[in-house]
Amino acid sequence: MRWIALTLALAFAIPAQAQDALQSRLTVTGTGTVSRAPDMAVISLGAAARAESAAAAMDETSAATAAILAQLQQAGVAPRDIQTSTLSLRPLYDTPSSKGGSDPRITGYDASNTVTIRIRALDDLGGILDAALNSGANTFHGLRFALQDPAPALDEARRRAVAEAMRKAALYADAAGVALGPLRDLSESGGGNAPMMMRAEMAESVPVAAGELEVEARVTMVFSIETP
Repeated sequence: MRWIALTLALAFAIPAQAQDALQSRLTVTGTGTVSRAPDMAVISLGAAARAESAAAAMDETSAATAAILAQLQQAGVAPRDIQTSTLSLRPLYDTPSSKGGSDPRITGYDASNTVTIRIRALDDLGGILDAALNSGANTFHGLRFALQDPAPALDEARRRAVAEAMRKAALYADAAGVALGPLRDLSESGGGNAPMMMRAEMAESVPVAAGELEVEARVTMVFSIETP
């Protein structure tokens, strides 16, 4: 009888957290997606120049960039939506003959200035791109679409992710012949925007298709399960 009493004493001595950890668990993931038409574009462009001296290369680039900025503001882009993102200057070297053994010699300089612009009226996107190119922009580093306020779409995607995870949990529990217990843990991972379907409308001047964005949320849920 002593060993029975000792076993019972040890069982009651196990902390509640440890007993909870011994319960069977079911872990599921759910993904929710919501498609929305973008209402903002972000473009990155600028000017680059090459000259024999560093000062000349930078002066030429600066003059072109100033003309681009003036044109952007004239087109209605607010100053808060224009930001210098990259400013660089690098020397250019000749390629010495492998037989000559001479050291590389600087032959000129490359300068570049890149600005990032947020365009909040997509109908103006094509015209703004056209104006920037005509004002001296000779480098273009990309365009992406976005939502000015992604929170409502992301919240809806989260709700769909939770609903999907709960549906899967109920399905697995039913298929395994167990009862689904209370929710023990819920965590979110990943999520974001990805370009999806393209729509037919094109902006004037430079043709651009805005398409749609897919807002995604992913959750992991842990449930207790009870066997019959």
